[in-house]
Amino acid sequence: MFEFWPELTDYLLDLPEMTQALIMFGSMLVMILFGVPIPISVAIGTIVGYWFMDFPFVQIALSMYTGVEPFPLVTVPLFVLAGSLMEQGGMARRIVRMAESLIGNFTGSLGLVAVLGCTFFAALSGSGPATTAAIGAVMIPSMIKQNYNPAFGGAIAAAGGALGSLIPPSNLMIIYGIVAEQSIPRLFLAGFIPGLLASTVLMVTTYLIAKKRNYLGDGKEFSWSRVLDAFLEGKWALLAPFIILGGIYSGIFTPTEAASVAVIYALVIGHFAYHELDFSKLVHCLKITAMISGAVLIIVGPAKAFGELMSLMEVPTMIGDALSDITENPFILLMIISAILIFTGMFLESIAQIILLTPLMLPIVVSLGIDPIVFGIIMVISCEVGFLTPPVGANLFVAARITNLGIDRISIAVIPFVVAYVVVLVIISAFPDIATFLPDFFYGKFPGS
Repeated sequence: MFEFWPELTDYLLDLPEMTQALIMFGSMLVMILFGVPIPISVAIGTIVGYWFMDFPFVQIALSMYTGVEPFPLVTVPLFVLAGSLMEQGGMARRIVRMAESLIGNFTGSLGLVAVLGCTFFAALSGSGPATTAAIGAVMIPSMIKQNYNPAFGGAIAAAGGALGSLIPPSNLMIIYGIVAEQSIPRLFLAGFIPGLLASTVLMVTTYLIAKKRNYLGDGKEFSWSRVLDAFLEGKWALLAPFIILGGIYSGIFTPTEAASVAVIYALVIGHFAYHELDFSKLVHCLKITAMISGAVLIIVGPAKAFGELMSLMEVPTMIGDALSDITENPFILLMIISAILIFTGMFLESIAQIILLTPLMLPIVVSLGIDPIVFGIIMVISCEVGFLTPPVGANLFVAARITNLGIDRISIAVIPFVVAYVVVLVIISAFPDIATFLPDFFYGKFPGS
């Protein structure tokens, strides 16, 4: 390679390792900026790195294979399928009705219902874009009919949908658990309180904006009979999180088995209980699952090879040394890393972020005594912000499609909700016990914490 210019070759090979690593990162980013698909861009960066290290290129193929080999990865397409089946089978609509019965007459009630509906559905889908699509398809048209600004309605659905990656079961947590070699049930437990905190902050943000713009409620007075009717209609949908998560925490089945149970439950309830899931909808769900799962798996392989190369080049050590020169305060370090993750989330898909950056950042935070579970929650929340920031923000594109608006208008409207997520990041970084309380209670403390 480059033998036609031996002087350049010798010069590049003699560069310091940090410079070589920057060239490798730079080649990947240049490809992304030129519109090359992310998996191919990551692969090109990996090839450059392997050339610097004089490794055989066949090792790239081996690393890519081992990247998609872990059995828990089966969980991702299964939860995607379960979420799609629950959306098409009528569960999302019944969850929304339950939320409406609780808070339908408050100022900005439709926006609050959207966030609360996303909170409930997040415990079913495990996916941010899936949650945005399911709840947004129901709530955005309703908000527009009540004279809500369409961009504001889309922003609420996009921001609420991001909770799908934080409230368990979460596909991003599964990926992080695999890469960081952490307990997935422990990560799921850690996501509960931060998820409820994020939901509360989003609802407060929605209420304040709605109050300022004078968005009224639905005019229906609260009544327990209305709540009871909604509960009876949606009981099977509301029961799903208890079956899925209860089975995991009780030890009845593993997260992978839980994902299979979720698929079967969604099929049975959608077809036999709600009578809304027919063959054509099933085919649609399978197509969506194949598209999303294929996109995930094609990223996982190259990203795993890239991450391994980073470790071999001792990039985490170099970054750790650089950051330690800036600060050894855990809070400030988490804030710096969060800023890096939010910035990279503007250009990288969330799963690629986790696979690429976890091997770089995790050794640094662990060396300062930070629980890797806390860091997992920080990383997932930072990735949630990535769902809401262009040009890659997946939730923005889903909301834009539902509202028929340009991505630019949704991006501007979502800014207050991005600020809300940053507030949550600051709170959890300052008070990490928020994330560790439940897993420490059930599983014991992380060594060194």
